[in-house]
Amino acid sequence: MSLKASELILNEDGSIYHLGLLPGDIANTVITVGDPGRVSTVSDHFDSIELKKEKREFNTHTGTYKGKRITVMSTGMGTDNIDIALTELDALVNINLKAKKIKDELSSLDIIRIGTTGSIRKEIPVDSFIISEMALGFDGLMHYYKEDSFLKKDIAAAFVEQTGWSAKKAMPYVVEGGKELIERLSSSSTIKGFTGTNVGFYGPQARILRADVPDREMNNKISDFNYKGYSITNLEMETSGIYGMAKLLGHNAVSMNLVLANRASGEFAENAKEMMVKLIKYCLEKIVA
Repeated sequence: MSLKASELILNEDGSIYHLGLLPGDIANTVITVGDPGRVSTVSDHFDSIELKKEKREFNTHTGTYKGKRITVMSTGMGTDNIDIALTELDALVNINLKAKKIKDELSSLDIIRIGTTGSIRKEIPVDSFIISEMALGFDGLMHYYKEDSFLKKDIAAAFVEQTGWSAKKAMPYVVEGGKELIERLSSSSTIKGFTGTNVGFYGPQARILRADVPDREMNNKISDFNYKGYSITNLEMETSGIYGMAKLLGHNAVSMNLVLANRASGEFAENAKEMMVKLIKYCLEKIVA
């Protein structure tokens, strides 16, 4: 049965609706970044660039690095954008867009997030590289999908109990990253992390400028959480969505995080641009190794 035009929406040129991409535009290895301006920071390291397309906040470059074809794409901030980006990336490889039918043989993408984060532990300083083994989502995205067998429900339940998580908020969920990719990108230069994914930057991460939050101690409670040795290391805004959608759709995903802020000490990185370039180079070398 063909998918309805209202569900699988295409542009006039046949490209997928939000990303503006055609199936041949992307490689099997996709680097995602939040900031559209960071796409060129990655692709500047490519040996050649075959494609540049931009639509909304989704800026995409595809090229080669040391002989390997790689796509780098911006997603914007937040798991709501991740829901769009990963669903449409999957459609590009696993749905026949012209026939609007799901393919009999499905493909799996390698998806590597390169982003920034804030550490909530004093022992993880700014400029560290955190590789997320798991993510705890405060965003509720996974509750909109039927399949949930991959979620770590015992960890999420323990988190709710230990922190006194408010029933007014979305129920947290926990999901693992792609083990093979995590192993491939890990080294003595990285720290294995359990990442918390927030729905916003200010109130949801207990940053107070003019608007107060109901629980000023929430970050401390998150930091104090421990269940069977699992403790939250850092906070950001995309990883749980990437890991959840990747599990749902059969792709491999890893989140690489540059620590720009240490919320426990109040420090912020002084050389953020230089360290981001260092993380990008590190990831590219690991991808082609």
